[in-house]
Amino acid sequence: MDRTVRLIGAPMDFGANRRGVDMGPSAIRYAGLGDELEDAGVTCLDSGDLLVPRAEERDPDANPPRRGEAKFLLEVEDVCSRLADQVAETLAEGTTPLVLGGDHSIAIGTMGGSARDADLGVIWFDAHADINTPETSPSGNVHGMPLAAVLGRGLFGELPWANAPRVREESVAYVGLRSIDERERDAIRDSEMTAFTMSDIDERGITDVVEDALAVATDGTDGVHVSLDLDWLDPKTAPGVGTPVRGGVTYREAHSALETVSVRDEAEDGAIVRSMDVVEVNPILDEHNETATLATELTASAFGKRIL
Repeated sequence: MDRTVRLIGAPMDFGANRRGVDMGPSAIRYAGLGDELEDAGVTCLDSGDLLVPRAEERDPDANPPRRGEAKFLLEVEDVCSRLADQVAETLAEGTTPLVLGGDHSIAIGTMGGSARDADLGVIWFDAHADINTPETSPSGNVHGMPLAAVLGRGLFGELPWANAPRVREESVAYVGLRSIDERERDAIRDSEMTAFTMSDIDERGITDVVEDALAVATDGTDGVHVSLDLDWLDPKTAPGVGTPVRGGVTYREAHSALETVSVRDEAEDGAIVRSMDVVEVNPILDEHNETATLATELTASAFGKRIL
């Protein structure tokens, strides 16, 4: 694949309830992401990491939202605003941004920057729906809110920095959901988003599900954002995540899913993958950097690496 990818580290853990994902970008790089991408025929540039304050030095409730609860909201705004600028600048250079998290709240910045000048479809590989708002969140952790933020739901509709107006509900597809609270379930049912659960994968197979998700995300859009949360995989395969949920996809299913994205990407006249983020790798909870290594392999599959 004739493509240049720019790595942007976003070592933020303000959105999570367990410390450690701020070390995710370093762990993923250490696991050999650059080499994996080069093996896939991708030119890999590295912009280093955004400067992110330490969560231990900040008060999570110092700047509460006007309604509901969202911890570290001011800090999340600062990091995501700067990240969105870097993502937009990277795309303007003709380069694909690949953002390394950090917790999943960084996707607010990734999608915001990617959708600044384009209609953006989204494929969300995750165990969780991440569609809570400050008003509905049971925890106040913003890593459970990024899709609500970019879609302008609830309080987020009053926060322009969090919104991505060119991401439309009907262009969002979940793949592999298995842990959703009641308020999120209602939000998905009442929306125009498409949701494929683990039951759909069990019944239909991963390839068919991902192809259908791609059809949703590419319909009437200028490109697709791929968001890969490592807790999408079964915790036996990916132990180094902060919110593990039993019953996730297998190692081979995950590779097949990302390979399906890549095959569609290569088949189009111009790449469909406009941006990607890889999130929620927590080295503190990992075993021998296994989850970070898996993140590098899956990312390489998304950009064209094959067995043959």
